[in-house]
Amino acid sequence: MKLSPKDLIVLHHAADVLESPSFSSRITKTVGGAVEKTIAILPAQVSLSLNDITRTALEKSLEGAIFTLSSRKSSVPFNRTHKFFAGLSGAVGGAFGLTAITVELPISTTIMLRSIADIARFYGENLSHGNTKMACLEVFALSDTTRHGSETGYYAIRSILAKGLADASAQLGTPVLSKESAPIVSKAINQIAARFSIPVSEKLAAQSIPVFGAIGGATINLLFISYFQNLAHAHFSLRRLERNYTPELVKLNYQKYLAEYY
Repeated sequence: MKLSPKDLIVLHHAADVLESPSFSSRITKTVGGAVEKTIAILPAQVSLSLNDITRTALEKSLEGAIFTLSSRKSSVPFNRTHKFFAGLSGAVGGAFGLTAITVELPISTTIMLRSIADIARFYGENLSHGNTKMACLEVFALSDTTRHGSETGYYAIRSILAKGLADASAQLGTPVLSKESAPIVSKAINQIAARFSIPVSEKLAAQSIPVFGAIGGATINLLFISYFQNLAHAHFSLRRLERNYTPELVKLNYQKYLAEYY
């Protein structure tokens, strides 16, 4: 079996998005090298607790973002609507700086996860399935495929997360988590948070630069959600190809494309 020419184009486009420069590269083009300098001087307590804050944001967003959407396939994902609300949230973060992170990040993450779920639904995913819910969270771990040595590339990251996500997926078949299933889901979220905290630190650094303020915060959040929306489109277009063909065939064609053009 071979992928059709149309589906090969879809696969190649997805690979171009997923293997493209990280969020830090994109944000640096907007605000310059000040981001890297700001990250270096972030208060120690913020740097140490950022992973915890990120994990909490993911946990809170999972509770509400997906469950408020219908499982029925939509014609067009509401990307612009989610961008609007993400921009408002970013304006708050930019106006109040570091002190607002514990409030702003869960809100921004919930908006982004709802947008990701909306995109997943557009590609034929059933939001009532645990596998889909964890696949939506997985998008947050795909923000940097070039920084972790041997852990590089889209499929490498999916492989690393596979066991934890599979275990968590089995526990997410019902709307309410039981006491027994919560630790399993939490473990998977911890893995994702460890990777998601990298672009979060870069977003936070950009928003905390004094000269940017509320307008800059909104701009940064628009870049942030746009980046993850693009990742979601690529991720779920590949998952749809995997359903239509086989995961092995899609991965083989993906790796062949990377070998030829990257």
